[in-house]
Amino acid sequence: MHSKTTKYSQLIKAEALRLGFMACGISKATFLEEEAPRLEQWLKNNHHGEMSYMENHFDKRLDPRLLVEDAKSVISLTLNYFTTENQLDPLAPKISKYAYGEDYHTVIKEKLKALLAFINQEIGEVGGRCFVDSAPVMDKAWAQKSGLGWRGKNSNLISKETGSFFFLAELIIDLELAYDSPFVADHCGSCTRCIDACPTEAIVAPYTVDGSKCISYLTIELKNEIPVTFKDKMENWMFGCDICQDVCPWNRFATPHHETAFNPPTELLAFKKADLIEMTDEVFKRVFKGSAVKRTKFTGLKRNIDFLNRL
Repeated sequence: MHSKTTKYSQLIKAEALRLGFMACGISKATFLEEEAPRLEQWLKNNHHGEMSYMENHFDKRLDPRLLVEDAKSVISLTLNYFTTENQLDPLAPKISKYAYGEDYHTVIKEKLKALLAFINQEIGEVGGRCFVDSAPVMDKAWAQKSGLGWRGKNSNLISKETGSFFFLAELIIDLELAYDSPFVADHCGSCTRCIDACPTEAIVAPYTVDGSKCISYLTIELKNEIPVTFKDKMENWMFGCDICQDVCPWNRFATPHHETAFNPPTELLAFKKADLIEMTDEVFKRVFKGSAVKRTKFTGLKRNIDFLNRL
């Protein structure tokens, strides 16, 4: 039995890399005991702000067997999105690197479906579901459990080999596999660069982010007006924020991705500050067609740009 599960795991990992994923780790689908009190406390402290969906499906978040019937394994995957390309106008409102190209949900879902099809073809009929941060799955916990890295003080998953500029995704399947050992070491040491650099002081304690203060939350998740208390603290970010990753010493190991779908349209990088301030709905639809930026809708992005440029 053992050699079979090992063989299956190796097959799956090799195919994941062939599909363009950066790393793949596998863990047993069980109840996330350590996460339960942590998640409860985070919600109790209101660190989720207006993201009320975080309160839903509490049990499902902690137990993958409630998401996939008879789930046995959680396959965790990372996909690189790091790029050295930048917006050309240093004064233009900024977009987080992860949103430069096509919406990652679409790109990753395709790869996950291909991986699931491969498993069905090579191993036999397997039931499972694909997850890309849009369902109640604790992806960082699973990635750490399957040996892909540790959670840094900015609460992002960090890999010793590649830093943290990657997406996380999962396949939860009803097939028993050989499991990886969890990543238990913490390589942040006494470093506090991310905490010191966060302009809104969203990292309220090492490993704890108050989501309601995070620039990514303010520019994407928050539907109401951005509180005036954040004026002059946004560091010119109009969609997302990369500060805590940009300052992380482990990201000196980040290398540019090879995913053509993530390449930015020339027009996006060429936007001048004035272009963005005067942007019309038509331009928004053209440049951000199929992009994660669509999440804010035109009105949301406009709100962010106006907030940055309000006197």
